[in-house]
Amino acid sequence: MKSRHKKLALIGGALAIIGIIAALVLNALNSNIALYITPTEVAAGKAPKDKLFRIGGLVKEGSISRQADGVTIGFTITDTEKEIPVHYKGILPDLFKEGKGAVAQGKLNGEGTFMATEVLAKHDENYMPPEAAKAVDDAQARAASKHVSPSSSGDKPKASY
Repeated sequence: MKSRHKKLALIGGALAIIGIIAALVLNALNSNIALYITPTEVAAGKAPKDKLFRIGGLVKEGSISRQADGVTIGFTITDTEKEIPVHYKGILPDLFKEGKGAVAQGKLNGEGTFMATEVLAKHDENYMPPEAAKAVDDAQARAASKHVSPSSSGDKPKASY
């Protein structure tokens, strides 16, 4: 009877240790997850408060400004529909340029400025992060649907055969 209780105690202890390890791993993973949010979603108030997230899109032309210290940079990320100002202190990737795709990770401050802790840039001419490319495409599609112009003549369109 004693050996049976020992086996049950060992199995119970092993299960408890496995449960604790699983809880610690899941907690570590949860704290390191950074959601991807578009500038349009940030402007709509969908950004998480006091939590890291990623924002991506195109670096707006003419928006990069450098401070005198040489490592503090301000720029604007846009999905062509909305724009979010970004401040970053650090060294930017070599491929970071105006008009090109970029993703920044950080938090939104109270004034609506994204305070980036990390900035990632595209790795070749044809690449934009998938989330950023989708955000830009979606914003352009919404803009195109808003600007549909009526036909200049009152005639019905002719059918083509």
